[in-house]
Amino acid sequence: MATTASLADLAGRELAGFGGDLIGPEHPRYDEARAVYNAMIDRRPALIARCASADDVAAAVKFARRHDVLVAVRGGGHNGGGLGTVDDGLVIDLGLMRGITVDADKRTVRVEGGATWGEVDKVSGEAGLATPSGIISTTGVGGLTLGGGIGHLARRHGLTIDNLLGAEIVLADGTRARASAHENPDLFWAIRGGGGNFGVVTAFEFRLHPVSTVVAGPTFWPIDQSGEVLRAYREFLPAADRDLSGFFAYTSVPPGPPFPEELHGTPVAAIIWCHLGSEEEALAAIKPMAEVGTPLLHGPHTLPFPALQSVFDGIYPKGHQWYWRADFVRTLSDPAVAAHEEWGPQMPSGQSTMHLYPIDGAVHDVAEDATPFSYRDATWAEVIVGVDPDPANAAAISAWTKSYWDATHPHSAGGAYVNFMMDEGQERVRATYRGNYERLTRIKAAYDPENLFRVNQNIRPAA
Repeated sequence: MATTASLADLAGRELAGFGGDLIGPEHPRYDEARAVYNAMIDRRPALIARCASADDVAAAVKFARRHDVLVAVRGGGHNGGGLGTVDDGLVIDLGLMRGITVDADKRTVRVEGGATWGEVDKVSGEAGLATPSGIISTTGVGGLTLGGGIGHLARRHGLTIDNLLGAEIVLADGTRARASAHENPDLFWAIRGGGGNFGVVTAFEFRLHPVSTVVAGPTFWPIDQSGEVLRAYREFLPAADRDLSGFFAYTSVPPGPPFPEELHGTPVAAIIWCHLGSEEEALAAIKPMAEVGTPLLHGPHTLPFPALQSVFDGIYPKGHQWYWRADFVRTLSDPAVAAHEEWGPQMPSGQSTMHLYPIDGAVHDVAEDATPFSYRDATWAEVIVGVDPDPANAAAISAWTKSYWDATHPHSAGGAYVNFMMDEGQERVRATYRGNYERLTRIKAAYDPENLFRVNQNIRPAA
């Protein structure tokens, strides 16, 4: 009886010069290789191609086209909706491609597509430099960048995409291209917020800024004071100097040092600060908020920027259950604050949280149509996440997240940061890109007319 060769078998025959690893379901490391950050996502690819070079990526793309295989691309594997993996298809895994080169004189860094932000922060930090990124150092550079890139430095230095100088990309036909302001500028425009729709980015070049130490840390308030804190915060932060950033959170005090034992596990309202000046300047800038209510703890202090970037790593390791909902927010109206006061304190687990990330300041200096990231008029990016290590609690954390979002969404700007979205359908994708969506569809048609790269927040090619 004839048997049909598996995708892994076909790859073994056809990809003779492949420099990385080809991992199918029979491989002893298959379960390890298919696991992603969000353990709520449990998919079984037919083949995982762990690429060691751009040539490997090109070979994998051509192989997928030849066999009409569904493709997902994975960098750090942090995508909340699990869009870096796929059932029965091919995962192009960039995890072996982690080269980082800093040019301190030019203040630039070249980063391969499989690197994490912690690795970038370490190398650039040795030169006293940094580029805007996220808040968890195990996050992949590729996924965060292609969606926009929101983090502690946004108010002073913009989004990650505002600091992207160029990229090296494997296109849907397996050819390679460079995108920058002067080379394939339409493609360069599209990848600055349009996600992984236009190819596999094998390397990025970023602008760096002089950032070595920062003054950072939390202020915690009793959770029943959250409304008072939010009402003060909504006025305070947008008026603050750009050197100061601080995201509001409903959270629980982590059960370990450096936090006082009597606070461990306590649900709190919090602001996590980051100031780019001296400790004296930072504490003076933050002082008005520290005088709101009765803080339980006020802990900003001087530390290396890479240390701030990794402070949440231990709280949110790989392998927990995650469920996400998000929105952009222009103003925190009184009804919005009331919705937060109702739902924030109902966090179903110690790791569940809501964050409001400031995206004003330098983010507003860039025109709405200069990149696909269209909410340049928003003040915050809101994300609600239910998190728990136990799969038995998946339904509870999902239900809280959805109910919380249902209560706050009517007070939002409409769309959401794509890196915070689950697989929520085309209307949410359109709502996120607004007036930039049609241009994205035309560029998609030029570079990926058959929609090979569709396991993402998908932009369908224009007809």
